[in-house]
Amino acid sequence: MRSLRMLLRAFGVERAVVLDANWEDDLGRQALVICVRPRKKDEGRCSQCSKKCPRYDRGGGPRRWRCPDVGLCPTYIEADAPRVRCREHGVVVQQVRWARAGSRFTTVFEDQVAWLAVRTDKTTLAGLLKIAWSTVGRILERVAASMKSLRDPFANVSRIGIDEVSYRKGHRYLTVVVDHDSGRLLWASPGHDEETLKKFFDLLGPERSSRIRLVSSDAAAWIHNVVRERTPNARLCLDPFHVVQWATKALDEVRRSVWNQLRKSGQKERAKALKSARWALWKNPGDLTEDQQATLSRIERDNKPLFRAYLLKEELRSVFQEPDPELAKLTLDDMIAWASRSRLPPFVKLARTLRKHRAAIHDVLDHGLSNARIEAMNTKLRLLTRLAFGFHSHAPLIALAMLKLGGLCPPLPARP
Repeated sequence: MRSLRMLLRAFGVERAVVLDANWEDDLGRQALVICVRPRKKDEGRCSQCSKKCPRYDRGGGPRRWRCPDVGLCPTYIEADAPRVRCREHGVVVQQVRWARAGSRFTTVFEDQVAWLAVRTDKTTLAGLLKIAWSTVGRILERVAASMKSLRDPFANVSRIGIDEVSYRKGHRYLTVVVDHDSGRLLWASPGHDEETLKKFFDLLGPERSSRIRLVSSDAAAWIHNVVRERTPNARLCLDPFHVVQWATKALDEVRRSVWNQLRKSGQKERAKALKSARWALWKNPGDLTEDQQATLSRIERDNKPLFRAYLLKEELRSVFQEPDPELAKLTLDDMIAWASRSRLPPFVKLARTLRKHRAAIHDVLDHGLSNARIEAMNTKLRLLTRLAFGFHSHAPLIALAMLKLGGLCPPLPARP
């Protein structure tokens, strides 16, 4: 009996009384079944709130919880599972100290699954522990919820980034929020609209929302509207990459317009050369090859409007490379004025857009906050969507993301 108690302690089952142990057949394998009961002072407690409650009935009889294997043998803890009546949660199965509510696995086993899930692929995990991948998803949800309850994930948050990332075909998106200071994933939820983002600020609460000082995002109206409504003290920083991307798209519109004019006028050779100049116009000057530099020289000589568009794009890019915020703001004003009188319709439109978002661009220049950290987070999330292939809902994916990227992963059991 002493050896069984020692074995239970190794499984993380300490608050239990050993009754018996035997070997049983489990799908053609020998399985070790250890029969236990909770200690007297642990009996009759609600599995949700741990409060003492009156007994309701015997429940469905004895239940089993999977433990880490003993060598090559599956191991189970078996105990009676009576139900209790809780004033707050109604009729529920009584709490057992060795497992989470609603689980058929011990806490140690689930923590082991979570630790492996963030470090290896599903085939290895499912094969090593002999559980289905869908079961892994449910375990991840329980572990993530349990770890969230141990600490406040929104404590001391003052600088956040907001973005959306596609996680499945058919325009399925997750809205994600990242803490710029810690680099942790704070929150994720399916959808990318105002109602989705409001759920985050509902969880955050008015007091902590008022402590937010800086928010980085792209120019999506649904983000800006909610941020202005829910974070009265925050400055909204428009991501520099997206701003320069506007200029790059305007440049490509000018290139296509010039190419169409040359093609319609019968200048097929010049049109063909211009069609292949796309990358020379898009790339940063320091990254150009010799051939691309020669292409730019030809454009400067033969296509003045297109080269002017290229210079406007580079002028906007230089705004975010200038270390002095005040000088960068002056450069931005000069670029907007130049684009307004450029007689290039895409850049005239761009100038109006930049004026509309001038305050958010100024905040970027003042505080140096961009969406680079959250874009890196999105890259990791896309990798996780591949690892989570086979989950049939977003909930296990979000749980896996919070465990891996949100700092919620429990340590490997039985390790310091």
